[in-house]
Amino acid sequence: MITDPAAAVVALDPGRARLLGELREPASAAELSVRVGISRQKINYHLRQLEAHGLVEVAENRTWGGLTERRLVATAAGYVVSPTALGGAAGGGPYGIRDRLSVSYLIALAARLIRELAELTRTAARRRSRLPVYGLDTAIRFARPADRAAFAEELTTTVTRLAAKYHDEQAAGGRWQRMIIAVHPMPAGAETEPKGDPA
Repeated sequence: MITDPAAAVVALDPGRARLLGELREPASAAELSVRVGISRQKINYHLRQLEAHGLVEVAENRTWGGLTERRLVATAAGYVVSPTALGGAAGGGPYGIRDRLSVSYLIALAARLIRELAELTRTAARRRSRLPVYGLDTAIRFARPADRAAFAEELTTTVTRLAAKYHDEQAAGGRWQRMIIAVHPMPAGAETEPKGDPA
């Protein structure tokens, strides 16, 4: 999760983003140069930028005939830029948006989710603790718009009932949890079956 604006600029550079993709497995500047067709000097420059912002790290040092070759690897399997990196330009969150059926509202919810998870992940990493989260992903195909509307109404009723059943305002040691449910059209070519079990 990238929260630093400077790190976001570095990661979003197309050439460096490609290197991050290549560095899911350790590689040297020489190996990357052959793969992406850029001179080793330019590769080294980009790698220094990525390393300075914590996006790659040294996986191993190899010695070849008196020379030391550094092999680097990405520090994560993938990266997401948190809205925090945009500062005030990221917007004020979903509370100021009245239309809950708007794309703006859904984007604001997603941005808040990423922002909060970034903060919680950093805290959990410092404490070396596991973050108690749960995700659920599925796909559904409605025959008619009326079915989608009926589904949304029934889902709202069901979630409201479950929240009322388990919510305890006065529980000693209780902990607030945030729940977000989103329904949106799937882009053309998107997977219809989620891979793996919900986690």
